Amino acid sequence: MTPTTSINSPVIAIDGPTASGKGTVAQKVAEHLGYHYLDSGALYRLVGLASFKKGISTASEEELAPIAKNLSVIFQGDRIVLDGEDVSEQIRQEEMGRRASEVAIHPMVRQALVTKQRAFRQKPGLVADGRDMASVIFTDAVTKVYLTASAEARAERRYKQLIAKGFSANIQVLLQDLRDRDERDANRSSSPLKTVEGAHYLDTTSMTIEEAVNQILKWHQVN
Repeated sequence: MTPTTSINSPVIAIDGPTASGKGTVAQKVAEHLGYHYLDSGALYRLVGLASFKKGISTASEEELAPIAKNLSVIFQGDRIVLDGEDVSEQIRQEEMGRRASEVAIHPMVRQALVTKQRAFRQKPGLVADGRDMASVIFTDAVTKVYLTASAEARAERRYKQLIAKGFSANIQVLLQDLRDRDERDANRSSSPLKTVEGAHYLDTTSMTIEEAVNQILKWHQVN
């Protein structure tokens, strides 16, 4: 089903670094409010996966941009279907996370995905998580949150997720990978990860998911 854009629908924009838990928190906030949910990172992972399947380097902006523009993707609950194939598990692999970060530095790729992301804004509201939801995609979001955690806490969370899914993992490798992604995300020329004016800063290093969700709901109720 293709979302119908509604410019008047309220948006909660949650930005933050990789593995900060913003996706889980954003989904639960959306469920609580009955809002729609946009995992913008999934779109970049999809570009990473689609380009991988075609043998295209993440350094080739000219070849990546058409892939981003023409993504044939359907979100069905927890399922993500790309070109008719369920790729829900494939895009969550660490390799696709790295490719997502690498393709996201290209301005042409980011621009190609802007319209797709904004199309998820529909009634009764939207919770969107990513790197530039508040700074670029939904600058008029009624509630803006920068959600983060220490690199060590994020590496430990990612490690536990991978082990739980049956994947092998090395926490030191994960920690270095997170730091590399953080540096790429913060220093890219197009839509770098940053805290925007008016955004609530939420450090979840010592918080539970429920505590983070409740804090965002409180901020949103004030708005």
